[in-house]
Amino acid sequence: MVDRAALVFLSRRAVLALLIAAATAGCTDLFFHPSRTLPGSPADLGLAYRDVWFEAVDGTPLHGWFLPARGDPKGLLLHLHGNAGNVATHLGFVAWLPAEGISVLTFDYRGYGRSEGTPTLAGVHLDAEAALAQTLHLQTEGGLTGRPVGVLGQSLGGSVAVTALARSDLKRRFNLLVVDGAFSSYRQIVRDKLAEFWLTWPLKGLLSAGIEEGYDPVDAIATLAPLPLIILHGDLDPVVPLAHGKALYDAAHEPKQFWVVRGGGHLDALATPELRALVVTALITAAPQATATE
Repeated sequence: MVDRAALVFLSRRAVLALLIAAATAGCTDLFFHPSRTLPGSPADLGLAYRDVWFEAVDGTPLHGWFLPARGDPKGLLLHLHGNAGNVATHLGFVAWLPAEGISVLTFDYRGYGRSEGTPTLAGVHLDAEAALAQTLHLQTEGGLTGRPVGVLGQSLGGSVAVTALARSDLKRRFNLLVVDGAFSSYRQIVRDKLAEFWLTWPLKGLLSAGIEEGYDPVDAIATLAPLPLIILHGDLDPVVPLAHGKALYDAAHEPKQFWVVRGGGHLDALATPELRALVVTALITAAPQATATE
């Protein structure tokens, strides 16, 4: 279940709305295009699941789905989805993992699906931090202690994952970060999208200045080392240009990998068996994580 319509990032309609937003509340809210309606559930794909509820540090209730691995679990992965739709519209990106022996926690940011609140840059980073903690809780609760645990962030979720994990006291307890189709800078991606439309091209510098600072993944990614990092990006991505993936890779420290999908669009990487196998192998062969007391 992947709703390709939910992958639109700053469409022309949103670009035009940016003119209005810039004169009122600013540009930041245009990163979020949530839907409250869940168009399906994991059961529709034949997946076992259970609802998971947890709270951000500011008390915002958050909803997610836990998808247990089939058979003996080999690892656990936290999924941070893109900027539009909700957990259901992005389910297809991770629905294949349980069959590979990987349990998954996928969740909605505030204002998406059944999660309460209104999305903001600061808020979704609080949500990601809470999801990191919830993932480790599920690892302990499910008897998965000692199994590797990783994070998969896609599009906006990849950008949020980098910064949230880099800032988290829990980052040493994770074994892998996979970033798929993410942008390196909030202001830069707004400039890129504004430059595509003749009406807003002259205003790209002025309007992008309204983006809240302090959350750019390109500024945080180096601090993730020695956490293994895999960056995936399509070379024909029409939503987030390949230059963003390259910027993240260049800013990161080893160990790191950069895989470019030739002829790939936005978030096409994990549709390929080779890159699915790469991610699963990287997770299950990851070095043991730090203990909670370290």
